[in-house]
Amino acid sequence: MAAKDISGSSDRTDGFRKANQRGAARLAAVQALYQMELAGTGLNEILAQFETHWLDGDVEGVRYRPAEAAYFRDIVGGVVREQSLLDPKIDAALTRGWPLKRIEMVLRAVLRAGAYELACRKDVPAQVVTSEYVDVASAFVDREETGMVNAVLDQLARQLRAAEFGSG
Repeated sequence: MAAKDISGSSDRTDGFRKANQRGAARLAAVQALYQMELAGTGLNEILAQFETHWLDGDVEGVRYRPAEAAYFRDIVGGVVREQSLLDPKIDAALTRGWPLKRIEMVLRAVLRAGAYELACRKDVPAQVVTSEYVDVASAFVDREETGMVNAVLDQLARQLRAAEFGSG
């Protein structure tokens, strides 16, 4: 699944470069999760495939930002490990009548990756997680669907990280 490069320019400060590598890792993680669900690819196989062919920034002759491999592995492995806990939380945040299983696969991948980071990567501010995954979603879907991603992840962030939002 091809997506536009949303990871920005890497010729600034090291901190900016690291953020871009994490953005690229998030994009690659969503693509990997999508491919896992679409093709039934296993975790070890998808990690090896992406680390060999995607994470260095050259995908089928197109240059992308190199991804932070450890961050990519953490997201993909974390989603697989925590999916049985994450999916009910996502379902509860979705509009009634639209359970997660009815959402298109790429959006499920975005929501699962975002929910994983909100639940398990407390080192990344909730608003950054939400914003990053809205950007990732925009590489694949239209504005209405990115609004849904924003709403669901914001609701999850307020539940999972109430302290970051004041009185919660």
